[in-house]
Amino acid sequence: MDASPHELASLRGVRKQYGKVLALDGIDLAIAPGQMLALLGANGAGKTTAIALLLGLVRPDAGQALLFGLSPQQLAARRNIGVMLQSAGIADNSKVRELLALTRSYYPQPRSVDECVALAGLDGLLGRQYGTLSGGQQRRVQFALALCGNPRLLFLDEPTTGMDIEARQALWRAIGQLSAQGCAVLLTTHYLEEAEALADRVVVLARGRVVAAGSMDEVRRHVAQRRIRCVSSLDVACIAAWPEVRSARALGTAVAGAAMAAMPSAAAGDRGRGSADAGPDGGDRIEIVADAAEPVVRRLLAEDPTLSDLEVQRAGLAEAFIELTRDDADVAPATQREAA
Repeated sequence: MDASPHELASLRGVRKQYGKVLALDGIDLAIAPGQMLALLGANGAGKTTAIALLLGLVRPDAGQALLFGLSPQQLAARRNIGVMLQSAGIADNSKVRELLALTRSYYPQPRSVDECVALAGLDGLLGRQYGTLSGGQQRRVQFALALCGNPRLLFLDEPTTGMDIEARQALWRAIGQLSAQGCAVLLTTHYLEEAEALADRVVVLARGRVVAAGSMDEVRRHVAQRRIRCVSSLDVACIAAWPEVRSARALGTAVAGAAMAAMPSAAAGDRGRGSADAGPDGGDRIEIVADAAEPVVRRLLAEDPTLSDLEVQRAGLAEAFIELTRDDADVAPATQREAA
């Protein structure tokens, strides 16, 4: 099997089908040394299947899966990885200390217990039985077990599910330390802020295909929208009808763009302005989503001399993700979401 020296793991033209359900449709994916790759997609997009192929848990129907240049089923390849999946079949009566000792025994050069404890935040938990731990504490134990073999590549499937904010941020710091030491990380997460905080490369799956891949900025550029916030006395429904505007809202009331153009002005004004936060000059705090910021900002300033608190932001990863996977949940039936 041929493998690029710049790839630790890869899928090449991989196709995987479960009965009538096409989970992956000829995707390419590669992970480089030291890279932190976030694999994103709606439920059923194919993330779990992609990971299962790289771990050797299933085989592709077509294409090739490689792990360190070898078949993922080979023990020599698996000894270089650490895995933290969404669920773990760990005996409730096992003590944390025993779990670490057992897992470390599988590897020729394991990471020290002290380092695993420090990275995963397990101080005070070594003598506890796994079943007595909270959900967040159990996830930290699973993270520590994934580190025991001192892996070159770490698979983290929804790693911070069940963790509070403090524990989640502590895990982010630990993942950052591992990356700085040269460990590559493949991360799947439903928390888009987690991907933004950690990943240097993003791959977005939809309907079993790669719909976007690249750096965070490159994925954001798939959506050219800008978010404009200001305090203005202008009518929100009128702004929403401007040709450059996708939507405008005051407070929590969203107003679709061109669809509002035919609304009678008095009714539209009531809907757009009814319960909005008032600005210092009697205007409303408004949020506008536009395809281009410049013409909208120029018109705002021209039509409202009292406009204030103007902010312009580019689309974030959340907006890009929603746009790229917009139809995924509707297209994929429930059976596909479960399979993939």
